[in-house]
Amino acid sequence: MTRRVVVTGIGCVTPLGNTIETMWESLREARSGIGKITHFDASNFPTKFAAQVKNFDIGDYVDDPERFEYAGRNIRFAVGAATQAVQDSGILDTVDPAQFGVYLGAGEGQQDFMIFMSMVAQAQTDGEIDLEKFTRCGLEQLNPQSELEQEPNMPAGHLASLFDAQGPNLNCLTACAASSQAIGEATEIIRHNEADVMLSGGAHSMIHPFGVTGFNLLTALSTHNHDPQGASRPFDLNRDGFVLGEGAGMLVLEELEHAKARGAHIYGEIIGYGSSADAYRITDIHPEGRGAIACIKMAVKDAKLNTDEIDYINAHGTSTKVNDRVESMAIKGALGQDAYSTPVSSLKSMMGHLIAAAGSVEAITCLLAIRDGVVPPTTNYETPDPDCDLDYIPNVARETPVKRALSNSFGFGGQNISLIFSEFNG
Repeated sequence: MTRRVVVTGIGCVTPLGNTIETMWESLREARSGIGKITHFDASNFPTKFAAQVKNFDIGDYVDDPERFEYAGRNIRFAVGAATQAVQDSGILDTVDPAQFGVYLGAGEGQQDFMIFMSMVAQAQTDGEIDLEKFTRCGLEQLNPQSELEQEPNMPAGHLASLFDAQGPNLNCLTACAASSQAIGEATEIIRHNEADVMLSGGAHSMIHPFGVTGFNLLTALSTHNHDPQGASRPFDLNRDGFVLGEGAGMLVLEELEHAKARGAHIYGEIIGYGSSADAYRITDIHPEGRGAIACIKMAVKDAKLNTDEIDYINAHGTSTKVNDRVESMAIKGALGQDAYSTPVSSLKSMMGHLIAAAGSVEAITCLLAIRDGVVPPTTNYETPDPDCDLDYIPNVARETPVKRALSNSFGFGGQNISLIFSEFNG
């Protein structure tokens, strides 16, 4: 018999707040976390704004912040969000360390842009790169610990060390679907009795010159520089790209009987998980949404639901022309006529796109919507797009009972993940 999995702890670090309730209040009030880039001088970039985390200090979460001296923002955000989630769950008092694992969808760390460009400049000889000189400059200037901390596996390693989680330890980096996939795979680990508790979620920051340049070259970012807070407009006819964000979301997943035995507070149950690949192109999603449709259907089947039993859909909703059209098509393709009566919204309109961390924060939001009977809006929705004809909860949060919520995450490269969360009824 497959074991049931519930969520007993949540934590976040986001552009809309560094605690669960601060973030949730901002979403309900339709506030924006988007503004001018201050991490570096972006004045000459096509996109000069992003959704940055503010007022974050890792010393607020750990007693020895010096151990993270060389850690990037992604690791620090992961520690902040995970500390909140673990404390919220109270799990450390009762869990067997060997039955406590970590599964993240965490991105790479901050790149040493200034040092790298300095190395390139110093290694120039008659307009060509002298590789021997470039290598010598790297050995002299790069800090080995800083370089190590940039590896995507490091956040999961740090969290295991912090919480003595001696069970399975994994990280997947499937672009924008990463942390949703991590939650789904962590759920499967518990379902199949390979661990009793998993700390899962994601952390990422690509708000650096390499990150912004890369997405600008892909023409994926909005260039709405005159009005940054109005730039992310998922499903709106005049959308022109997404807004880059950063942050972390973490969840403590626990086998149901383990949680009940210790009297844990339960936010909800993970009842559906779907995973598929478009198998189409590296950056483009399949134009008919075949992977996304299959993924949503898989999650609904796993949850043993009918298509009219989903009360809210947290969309991937990036605010790019293609994604929003194809996601709308996929929701209709998977749910049929019931798609038109199911409210849909995108948090990215307010907090930007947290890339690898996006899915985990959106999963948390689904649980809060179930808890409070409120669904957050899609802001900046002004002009309907004939290709996007669903109920996108425009601009104002809506009070409505939510028993089951579907969260979609669709990543570059065609990776698709859908999760379904349900209220817990004992």
